[in-house]
Formats: sequence, C-alpha cells, structure tokens
Amino acid sequence: MPEGPEIRKAADFVEKAMVGRPVLDISFAFEHLQDYEDLLKGRYILRVDTKGKAMLIRFDNGYTIYSHNQLYGKWYTRNAYNYPKTNRQLRLAIHNEKKSALLYSASDIEVMRDEEVPDHPFVSKVGPDLLSEDVTAEQLVDRFHERRFERRKWTTLLLDQAFIGGIGNYLRSEILFVAGIHPELRPIDCTEEQLKKAAQASIDLMWQSYQHKGITNDLELAERLKAEGVKRRDYRHWVFNREGQPCRIDGTEIIKFRAGSRRCYYCPTCQDEDLSEKGRGLSD
Repeated sequence: MPEGPEIRKAADFVEKAMVGRPVLDISFAFEHLQDYEDLLKGRYILRVDTKGKAMLIRFDNGYTIYSHNQLYGKWYTRNAYNYPKTNRQLRLAIHNEKKSALLYSASDIEVMRDEEVPDHPFVSKVGPDLLSEDVTAEQLVDRFHERRFERRKWTTLLLDQAFIGGIGNYLRSEILFVAGIHPELRPIDCTEEQLKKAAQASIDLMWQSYQHKGITNDLELAERLKAEGVKRRDYRHWVFNREGQPCRIDGTEIIKFRAGSRRCYYCPTCQDEDLSEKGRGLSD
C-alpha cells in the first residue's frame, strides 16, 4: 500500500497536470458516480489536497473527488488520452486538452460537496497529515501523551491512521529505529527525550521520503552506496527490508518479525529494550 509520501507525490503530479485548464472529459467506472460526470465536465480543478493516504481533488464548483488507493490503486498522469499498457482496471479518468490523470485499481472513490468532506468517515477520523498540515514536534509529543494512545504498542499505534495520517509499514520501522525505540514499547514506557525523538523522526522521515523518492536512510550514505552500484532497495532504508543484514550504525544483524501480520524490522542493540528506556537514539 502506498504511504503518505507516495500519495502526496501522486497528488503533486495530478495537480500539475490538471490545474489551469478546464476538464474536457471525466469518466467513472462505477455506475453510482456517473451522474457526476456532466457536473464536473468543463469545470476547473483548483488544487489537489491529501489527508493521510486519501487524495482530495477540489473543483471550482464546490465539489470534491475523494479517493483512497487502498492496496493496489495507482495514479498515472500522461499526455491526453494516452493510456498505459497495464492489466489494471481503470476506475477514474480526468482529461484536459494536454494531460490525463488516470486512477487504476482503486475502488474507494466518492464525490461530495466541499462542506461534506470533513464529515467523511475516513477524513473525519484520520490524524494529522504531516505533509499538508502545519504540525510541530511539540504537538506530536502532546499527542503521544493522550490517554487513547499512550498505552498502545508503537508497532500498532504507528499504523493507526487516527494517530498520524500517512504512516505505513516502512515508515513505522524507520521511525522507531531513528528514535532508538524498541518496537515492543509503548509511548508511556518511553522517556520524554525518546518521545521528542519519535516526534521529530515522524516529521523528518515523512518529508525526506516525500522529497527523495522514498529514501529514509541517511542521504549522504544512500548517495555513496548508489555511486558504488548498490541497488536502490539495498540503500533506501535504515532497517526496513534488511533482515539479516548489518545495522548501518553498529553492524548488529537486523531482525524481522511480524507485528499485526505485517513486517517490522529493528536493530536489537540500537533499539535495545533496556537501553531504550534510557533514551538512547541516533541523534545522541
């Protein structure tokens, strides 16, 4: 499933392709949405917002298209009516005289009035979006202390979209590693210093992933490894997808385990459960 940075990047591409020119044609694959096609033809798209893993395409007549890529959804932006060769099912197509924005495979698509968006079942419950809202590390620390969150394991909490919107599987492992937090701990088990590190890591890694095509590893190290001919999957992350490989900090073998049926990775020394309680982290 694409995470917040990937959705924000897709939104950037859709916005760049669509804003400034009237929609010449729009089509929905789902019959219950097809009555909106005439309503949106000829209108202008004002902007494309994100809320966690959801995309919100805002039209100048007060309507918004909501979409969630779910596991398999994928956006393409191409020259007008130039469809990609793919076995995916086209769910939404928006065309202007120059470009087309095409959403494949996703089934979670709705059209609503702008004023209805805040009450949408997903939008109303999703937590702060670090890429499109002004969220500080201090505000996140306060959130970590909230009773509804503080006694839940980090591995579960970081995937809960009501906690922070847009964090997914790879960001979960990377945030905990950079913060030096053992994945079995809860916010209430952590020191204030650890919570500050976790908050800053959430913001920094979300933005770094967005700006650098999903890379959460140290950027200088990633660039050096790339120059040496290392494949992207092997220089992209600190710990995610690196089971059995040496930690980039101290050489300890990275461990993989299942948390909530999904893969999680950590370094048993950098994120030692006992040392973690003393606030050990990468920024020490």
